[in-house]
Amino acid sequence: MNQAEQAAHRVRPRTAGNPAERHRVAVWAADPITLNGLTQTLMGRVELFVATSELTEDVDVLVFAADRLTTEVVAALRRAGSTAPVVLVAGELDRSHLLGVVECGVVAVLHRSAATEERLVGAVTVAANGGGVLPPSVLGDLLRQVQELHEEVLAPRGLNAAGLTPREIDVVRLLAEGLDTEEIGKQLRYSERTVKNIIHAMTSRLKLRNRAQLVAHGLRTGVI
Repeated sequence: MNQAEQAAHRVRPRTAGNPAERHRVAVWAADPITLNGLTQTLMGRVELFVATSELTEDVDVLVFAADRLTTEVVAALRRAGSTAPVVLVAGELDRSHLLGVVECGVVAVLHRSAATEERLVGAVTVAANGGGVLPPSVLGDLLRQVQELHEEVLAPRGLNAAGLTPREIDVVRLLAEGLDTEEIGKQLRYSERTVKNIIHAMTSRLKLRNRAQLVAHGLRTGVI
């Protein structure tokens, strides 16, 4: 059993209650001592259900713990491949990796020294309900990095935070209204081929499969 498999080992809760009515949680840690400590803490709470290894993909929240936020930790978080929101518990935070962990689904960050049982359970509950928990200093650093990303990478290329140019946003909005390529071309005074090329460029760059996913991306990012 490799390190990731050991870290993914889970135990069933000892508390009463229906697991279907509680937030399902999986725990990942680089070392067995941290893994056991977090698992024991969470399994003692009646409002949570710590999933077994067979159920780790079917959880509401992944609690991910590491001593330091490093390139290796970010890579491990990517390998974990969780589709659930992530609560990160870290001893040291390398602020240069903040954007990377956010891309991996981290919505809450707790410093290890401040991760009391109540704060940890509170962060899990907030994450399960679609919210986030970031210390003010971490949030400030993250906002600065997003601003730098916009100024140094997106803006020079004519892109916004959604990864779309103004012309592309116009096309996406018309797609959302149900117009086909010919109708969009007439509306924007583009040829039908130009509209098709714009749509193809967006789906390829954003790794989307079709126009429906493109519209969904526009909705998620707030451009529609």
